[in-house]
Amino acid sequence: MALLESGEMYLEAIYVLSQESSAVRGIDVGDYLGYSKPSVSRALGLLRDQGLIIRDNDGFIKLTEAGEAKASNIYERHTVLTRMLLNLGVDEETASEDACRIEHYISDTTFNAIKKHMKEHEEA
Repeated sequence: MALLESGEMYLEAIYVLSQESSAVRGIDVGDYLGYSKPSVSRALGLLRDQGLIIRDNDGFIKLTEAGEAKASNIYERHTVLTRMLLNLGVDEETASEDACRIEHYISDTTFNAIKKHMKEHEEA
């Protein structure tokens, strides 16, 4: 089942938060994204049903192996696209916001071409 943009945003948020702390809760995700508790609860339930996250007995959220793979891919898209836009002279806030929108729609073929180009042309 394909993940919608909102699901990808939640996965990316959980991924980023889990890099900072091993204890990620729904309230942390809501605060990070600026979403209400009911919205977060519903989205996390859908991600759980898709086998992308699990919740332990204390309510902490962990990415499954499939969730981790998907989230790290989304995060990589965000960081590469942000870097590309920064290299083009876009300010940091706009670059990050635009990368966030682009990352959900760009094809793998185009993203891989951008990634290859960035690797070949960025200064070491």
